[in-house]
Amino acid sequence: MPVTAKLSRKFCDTFGDELANELVDWFNEVDATYRADLRELNELNFARFDAKLSQRMVELDAKWATRWTELDAKWAGRWTELDAKLDRRLAELKTELAERLANLETGLIRWMFAFWAPNALALVALLLRR
Repeated sequence: MPVTAKLSRKFCDTFGDELANELVDWFNEVDATYRADLRELNELNFARFDAKLSQRMVELDAKWATRWTELDAKWAGRWTELDAKLDRRLAELKTELAERLANLETGLIRWMFAFWAPNALALVALLLRR
């Protein structure tokens, strides 16, 4: 959009309409040149900004991918530890239950012997008495 420069009538009368129009045209050309330069500079800056933004997004994507991989590895390690701990505890529980069951059976056999031995002796005594 060219600048519409208006020069005073006195300027036109002093230097003439031809020179005034030439001066206005020159101002418009300078303005157009500056606008084109400014547009080009803005486009170059935007292109640099866009390239930098794209590069940073790629870096950020790589950083997040690395962090997710590390997090996955960390969780896999923790689940492995938890599985090992759970297996160890279950083995301890099985051992303890087996020991208690063995002790219970031993105690039960003693009580059964303590109960049946007197009964058997009493029965033998009754049979011998006859």
